[in-house]
Amino acid sequence: MFKEKNMELEIGGKVIKMSTGKLARQAGGAVLVECGGTALLVTATRSKAPRKGADFFPLTVDFVEKYYAAGKMPGGFMKREARPSTNATLTARLIDRPIRPMFPEGFNYDVHIVNTVMSYDETCTTDYLGIIGSSAALMVSDIPFLGPVAAVTVGMIEGEFVLNPSPAELAESDLELTVAGTKEAVNMVESGAAELSEKVMLDAILFAHDNIKKICAFQEEFAALVAKENIEFAAPAIDETVKSFIDEKATARLKEAVLVVGKHAREDAVDGLEAELLEIFTADYMEKTKEEELDGALAFDFAKYYHDLMKQLVREAIVYNKHRVDGRKTDELRDLFAEIDILSQPHGSAMFTRGETQAMVFATLGTKQDEQLIDGLDDSFYKKFYLHYNFPSYSVGEPGFMRGPGRRELGHGALAERALSYVLPTEEVFPYTVRVVSEITESNGSSSQASICGGSLSLMAAGVPIKEHVAGIAMGLVKEGDDYVVLTDIMGLEDHLGDMDFKVAGTSKGITALQMDIKITGIDEEVMRIALEQALVARTEILGVMNAAIPAPREELAATAPRVYQMQIDTDKISALIGPAGKNIKGIVEETGAKVDIDDTGKVLIFAVDKDALDKTVTLVNGYVKDVEVGEIYTAKVVKIASFGAFMQVAPGKDGLLHVSQISHERVANVEDVLHVGDEFEVKVISTEKGKISLSRKELLPKPVKKVEVKTEETK
Repeated sequence: MFKEKNMELEIGGKVIKMSTGKLARQAGGAVLVECGGTALLVTATRSKAPRKGADFFPLTVDFVEKYYAAGKMPGGFMKREARPSTNATLTARLIDRPIRPMFPEGFNYDVHIVNTVMSYDETCTTDYLGIIGSSAALMVSDIPFLGPVAAVTVGMIEGEFVLNPSPAELAESDLELTVAGTKEAVNMVESGAAELSEKVMLDAILFAHDNIKKICAFQEEFAALVAKENIEFAAPAIDETVKSFIDEKATARLKEAVLVVGKHAREDAVDGLEAELLEIFTADYMEKTKEEELDGALAFDFAKYYHDLMKQLVREAIVYNKHRVDGRKTDELRDLFAEIDILSQPHGSAMFTRGETQAMVFATLGTKQDEQLIDGLDDSFYKKFYLHYNFPSYSVGEPGFMRGPGRRELGHGALAERALSYVLPTEEVFPYTVRVVSEITESNGSSSQASICGGSLSLMAAGVPIKEHVAGIAMGLVKEGDDYVVLTDIMGLEDHLGDMDFKVAGTSKGITALQMDIKITGIDEEVMRIALEQALVARTEILGVMNAAIPAPREELAATAPRVYQMQIDTDKISALIGPAGKNIKGIVEETGAKVDIDDTGKVLIFAVDKDALDKTVTLVNGYVKDVEVGEIYTAKVVKIASFGAFMQVAPGKDGLLHVSQISHERVANVEDVLHVGDEFEVKVISTEKGKISLSRKELLPKPVKKVEVKTEETK
């Protein structure tokens, strides 16, 4: 019934298994990829015909997490998997990035790749397996694919690289690096790192590529078992009439238009020239053919070839003349500007501008209740730091609809969050929940890196004790044959028309995040080394501007920020603090307005709106949990008066006796003549024998000065 094919490969101490021919047989290509107890069914299916009029490759990659894979039930009322989680969306994006460049130029069939996690053992992660499975599914289909592509994850524990580490190992690792590529070159990098050097990062990428080569060879052997031929495909040719017209009429003028300074001015010049030439071409066409309008296919060819010519002119100017469209040198940054305290109410605010890219970034401090619950195939956990990135259409001068975050927003936010996470203080040092929000108010490339810079500034402005500033920079590449140029600080047009987007973020000590995407099939070690070296120089310059704005975290939090205090109490005191039916803790909250969180280990977190409320809450909590000790001084309240003294509350639930002899240095005949119920004053604990607290006011009062009688001759 089945024509199943199976193969397996041992790599890094783990076995990767592949099978096809048994599951999803109606899909264009289907592979079950397994490692340990983790299994993904990956399918690749194309449309029956190309998409007419498409000037892009319509590829869609979905990553579907099924809770049954980890033996878990979905949450919510419906008890069914709904929209993809943030992690699933980011994983789909991770798979898309190395796969997308590996299709022939002009291929515009709709292609849909679906990764379904059917089993998950919490040891073998699904990200790199999704890339391997997607490549293998394409390899056994009839879709023309220039692969194979493979991927691995690299960790570093105690200075040694670890291949495809488990989540538990990654928690102990100084590096989390996912690399994808072909047998010849690397074509995708995604990484977070604990301030590692450029050399270490490059060595890790090369270590990854050595293993990627083995997995690519494994896929080729596996695909040979199926031996399915690809469909015949030829990229549609541009009409010769269109080509000759644009070559003759547009080349010289377009060279000038693309060099106009300023994003919108340049766009107006390029678009205006296109509209002018299209009008001339249309009039000529209509005159010759007697048609009332331009043929749709010719209009499409005109727009495509005009764009292709613009791309060629920009690239040639960069590669052969070292001339960028805005006049910068290849390793030159755009103008930089950094400013903090943009607005008064946010706990931390900053603006970072690089050329025509600008980010307004805000830091907010919250309580434990503000932590974000992450629920997926792994064990659920709470995040104390998260970063959100927003990219409204006005930032590029366009109208649009305000919707929820898409893959781009989630991806850029995750990169910025990862870059900053390595410099954040531990919970013991700074027990706040921290949220950073980046509002992109202007964009011409590298807005994710502006978010990193602005995020670092806003954290310091808010008083978050981060280690030091983190800055990010985007590097580009333009490659023509064997000639190439690596560009520092690429703007939008260079990203769009270039071959690489290599983002590097880090501190003065080392790299905290890397992300590389390319549009060609791969880049070699030399290109990566040059890009990392230029990025270090640029990062150092940016850090200088940021340090001039604020060199270190503020010692005091913003006046609008909540106050927090962390204390540890004995576990046998927890019930005393909570009280019957929560009476004690509720009373503290009602009296001070603070939030008090207590866990089973006796850790108490107190969050208050200001310092006065915090101090009062700490005093009340100590009253329930702290033993009264001899020699300590308390502000106590008179609660009852007796003939022999006064009973005073030194702490909630703890009363002591102020004996009449301890009220004053002078003799007190009647206690009620000196003290009244409700009076508050300081007293000192002088005894706690047999659990009874004895107090003294007298010991805190100055002793009376004794009168000394001076005898004279007359008094003798």
